[in-house]
Amino acid sequence: MPHPAPHPVRLADEIARRLGELANHLAALPAGEATKVIARVLDPEDGVLGRFTHLVITGSYFAKTQAEEGSLPAEVWLALGRAANELHDIGLDLDEHTNTLQRLHTRPATTPAVPPTAAPLVVRRHR
Repeated sequence: MPHPAPHPVRLADEIARRLGELANHLAALPAGEATKVIARVLDPEDGVLGRFTHLVITGSYFAKTQAEEGSLPAEVWLALGRAANELHDIGLDLDEHTNTLQRLHTRPATTPAVPPTAAPLVVRRHR
């Protein structure tokens, strides 16, 4: 069976490069567009964060198999597993705010603009 991705290392490099481009564009976008991009990145189904979490989970499964065979130290598998769990938790924390970001950029233009109110930047986390 042929290899599904003929150049997976190049693919990983290209994805990393494109993420850098996205970050550079994000820094220069107007607030409305930036909010739209951030909401898309955080989308739990098709967003970058969800897909990256899935990639780390897949890497953890691979590392587990390799650790069981003795080709990789168990610490590598455990570290990838912890990273996957942390990313999943981060995704859950951000998921509750994704709807807010999506609402901000889909608000109808006919609605009178309400001036934003200042909010404290220190907020207690709730889980």
